[in-house]
Parts: sequence; C-alpha cells; structure tokens
Amino acid sequence: MRSYPRIGPGGRPPGVGRRAAVGVTLAGALLAAGGCAAGPEPAGPPAEVAVPAATASPLPTGPTPASPAAPAAPGRVPDTLRFTAKTLDGTAFSAAELAGRPVVLWFWAPWCATCASQAWTVAEIAPKYRDTVPIVGVAGLGEQRAMKDFVEEFDLAGTPQLDDRAGALWRRFEVVEQSTFLVIDRDGKVVHQGFLDGEDLTRRVAALAG
Repeated sequence: MRSYPRIGPGGRPPGVGRRAAVGVTLAGALLAAGGCAAGPEPAGPPAEVAVPAATASPLPTGPTPASPAAPAAPGRVPDTLRFTAKTLDGTAFSAAELAGRPVVLWFWAPWCATCASQAWTVAEIAPKYRDTVPIVGVAGLGEQRAMKDFVEEFDLAGTPQLDDRAGALWRRFEVVEQSTFLVIDRDGKVVHQGFLDGEDLTRRVAALAG
C-alpha cells in the first residue's frame, strides 16, 4: 500500500515550511566547510589508522636464558677427587665439586694429641682460604660423638669435616697414621702426603692460593 504524507497545521505537509530554513542552513554549512579548508592542514591520520610496527614487542634474537642458571660443571675431575662422603652433621659431600682448585685433606683422630695441636692452625686459616684452597677434614679411628666434640672444642665447624669411621678414605689414600695432610694441586696431583706443622701448613696453603 502506498503511503501519503500527513497534513500538518495550516493545511501544508510537514517539512514544506522548513525547506527555506534547510536551504539557508545548508548554505551556511558549505561556507563553513570552505572556511575550514583554508585553515591549517590536519596533523596526520588518526593513530588507529596507521599503527607503527614498533608497538609490537621485538622478539629476542639471542637464546632464552635458563631460570635459574645452572653452574658450569668442571671440565675434568681428577681421580683423586672422585669420591663422596657424609660430613659429621650428615650433609652429603662430593669432592668433585672442588675440581680445578688445590685441596688439602687433613686426616685426624679425636684422641690424637698431635691432631689437637694442629687443629688451632686449621681453624685459623681454613675460613680464609675456603674458596681458593679448601681444607677438608677426614675424621677416623674413633666414635662419632668424640669426633663431634673435637670439632666443637677446636671451632672447626666452619670447614667440612667428613665422617670416615669406616676408614674408606683412609684406605683409599693409604693413610697409615694421624695426623696426615694430603695436599692436592689444581690438576689433581698429590704434591705432599705426611706431617705438617702449623707454619709449614700455612706456608703451603698460601703458596697454593697465590
């Protein structure tokens, strides 16, 4: 069905009375548009029209780092450091972790008077050279309670003290008496095995650290 326009007040269709006003409005809008064209050029296209490529995060070009970073393993572990043990407080110990550094193994017994006289020197210098020339005690020929008392009495807890009551390390290195110092250079070669007094021990450790 065809629809016809409604007749408004005064007998005229709606909108007829507004045509003149619409024409005037349209002409004004055209003049205003001409005036805007003469003004300054727009700064550029809207940001959403041209999105710069730099807004995307660049992909890493290098390898993705591991988290956490694992420490590098030594290239070669000499036979002299291929052993494990437990410390007197029950902590696992692996001598392979000392590879690449000079190491001093000190074989002692809790009832040994000579060991007691050397313990003061070990307690004094071991913390100083902990990272360069580790000194590791190997306790044997006694009871664990006596070994722990010895460590406490001479303040040796700051350095590893291995529990070798079974004598496995004493046999491995053919140690037949206490006190014995076994000095291993950074290549894993035994450069001294036997007795050292406090002065000799200090001098050797300082030379290895240098």
